[in-house]
Amino acid sequence: MSKPKVIVTVAPTGGMASKSMNPHLPTQPQEIADDTYRCYNAGASVVAVHARRPDDEATCDPAIYSRINRLIRDKCDIILNNSTGGGINGDMVRELDNGLWEIQWEERLKGMQGDGVEMCTLDAQTVIASFAGKEILVATPPSRIRQIATMMKDRGIKPEWEVFGLADIVQDVQRAINDGLDDAPHFINIVIGANAFQGALPYTPRLLQTMVDHLPRNTVFNVSAIGAAQLPAAMNSLLLGGHVRVGLEDNLYYRHGELATNVQLVERLVRLVREMGYEPATPSEAREIIGLRPLHEARRAERLAG
Repeated sequence: MSKPKVIVTVAPTGGMASKSMNPHLPTQPQEIADDTYRCYNAGASVVAVHARRPDDEATCDPAIYSRINRLIRDKCDIILNNSTGGGINGDMVRELDNGLWEIQWEERLKGMQGDGVEMCTLDAQTVIASFAGKEILVATPPSRIRQIATMMKDRGIKPEWEVFGLADIVQDVQRAINDGLDDAPHFINIVIGANAFQGALPYTPRLLQTMVDHLPRNTVFNVSAIGAAQLPAAMNSLLLGGHVRVGLEDNLYYRHGELATNVQLVERLVRLVREMGYEPATPSEAREIIGLRPLHEARRAERLAG
């Protein structure tokens, strides 16, 4: 009997942390590609890509995304999942008249334009992120959810729905599915323990169970937990039938007081996945689970479109 397959996602960079917090954080295209390849060899089948400018601040510049994606694709067939959230500085933010800052919608949309992108994050909520003394609005009202989901569908990009709480699941994501904006299977990433985001839930097994219990039908789910919650929530996800994610975007430490590398985090999670009786999915197997086209078909479509 074959072992159940588990998708291991690595989130190597994110849009918030800096090298001053962890010098192992990859921020430039070659660094991100090299780190992704090491994580691919360790068992990761999806990479959640955030782009950074040459000064290491956040961007969704399509040219930078394209360079990262091409460098990764030259090395391996890992699934490319680009962010449309961006980050909390750089090109992404502007100060509003009311004292808040905002992650700019027009910049977020550029995350879909990188070459070779197969998936993109779709934040299904409007929240305030508190970071470095700033309160930063991430505004994704229903009209914007419809807009970006439609744009992804038109481009053949699979959304990874980012949900922080129960309302995101039962209201915003479910509404979009009911409106035909995402074909099954639906890929939902449960973000838990994100204390910097107003309205986000802390990680407890009971809260995670509640969110999983309310997922739409025909959903493949993944769990991304922040900080020290990353590892126990990943194990909890396996027990609930879900998939797992690690990386410096979510957690800068390997253990208390010891800074991590991305490959350390992936290697440990893969060991535990196997100890639990599962097997990490290959990128081809992950594409089948998520409902993505095989890579050779996606490449052919890109050539025809180009």
